[in-house]
Amino acid sequence: MQEATFHHNFNLFLEKLELNADVTGHKAPMELTQTVGKGTIRRCSPRLDMELVVSDYTFHQRRTIDFVATVPMVELTCCFRGGREVQASGVRHEIVPGHFSLQLLKPGEAHFEFTANEQFTMLGIGIPVSTFHYFMEEPDGRRSVDFADLLGPHSFRAFQARMNPVAVFKLTQLMQGIQSGSMRNIEMECAVLDLWMLALRTFFEDRHDPSVSLNRDEIAKIKRARQIMLEHMAEPPSLLQLSHMIGMNDYKLKMGYKEMYGTTVFGDLREQRLDQALHLLQVGGNSVTEVSCAVGYSNPSYFAEAFRKKYGCNPGTLVRNRLFS
Repeated sequence: MQEATFHHNFNLFLEKLELNADVTGHKAPMELTQTVGKGTIRRCSPRLDMELVVSDYTFHQRRTIDFVATVPMVELTCCFRGGREVQASGVRHEIVPGHFSLQLLKPGEAHFEFTANEQFTMLGIGIPVSTFHYFMEEPDGRRSVDFADLLGPHSFRAFQARMNPVAVFKLTQLMQGIQSGSMRNIEMECAVLDLWMLALRTFFEDRHDPSVSLNRDEIAKIKRARQIMLEHMAEPPSLLQLSHMIGMNDYKLKMGYKEMYGTTVFGDLREQRLDQALHLLQVGGNSVTEVSCAVGYSNPSYFAEAFRKKYGCNPGTLVRNRLFS
């Protein structure tokens, strides 16, 4: 008898929706039956230790799914529309639109609740615990984040955080590629790994390694320095000015910032400027020149070059897409 894998958890969930859950790896959408609701679920497995489930459906009536996981796993969910509640280990979790949710589960019961007549659109990316641990390995082989430590005595735990503009951009591209059926497995895998990286940084980048040389007061000052830079990204202070503002010498600030965030003060600022620019171009009514000035680029051509290097498209393309959408 073949040992069950994390894919089996998805099979069990889909069976509760009266769907054929015997096949993994296919990309054809599965239609909900008329008695259940309307919409589709699409499963993809770009590699053996990874499964994607794209959900886009509406239930006719409020629905509760009683689910019993049989295999430990980790799932990253990216919710676009609608929401759902998960009750497990005596705790109720609400999954809301515009957020990442990192869910860890081991064998046990969970209850999923969906409202009636509300469109629910979400991407779920499941991996086994061994792959999660591989993702979390440090260069020296240590693992600062462990599945069992995060889960503790519970059978289910969820972390949730708002998706930043970069994540929304990458998620939209991935969803469009999956739904069109045009993505090769290698393209899908690269896009998924990008999302995992962004999500794991969101959840764990502020976890401070006790082996580094910063004390609690210094950590708080460096966090404040980052906040100051984000609040004044159009006209940021110099490194020396910033060090005076937080009461720390510039060398300690420079080294401590690198220790905490894995980059330099101005390297981080550059990334945050481009993230903010992406957001403004997608949802605002500003031109490329106005956006470049708003995030601190005095030269629109230099801004366009930096934007294109990071996102693979010209900022003007996003403005045109916004105008004609």
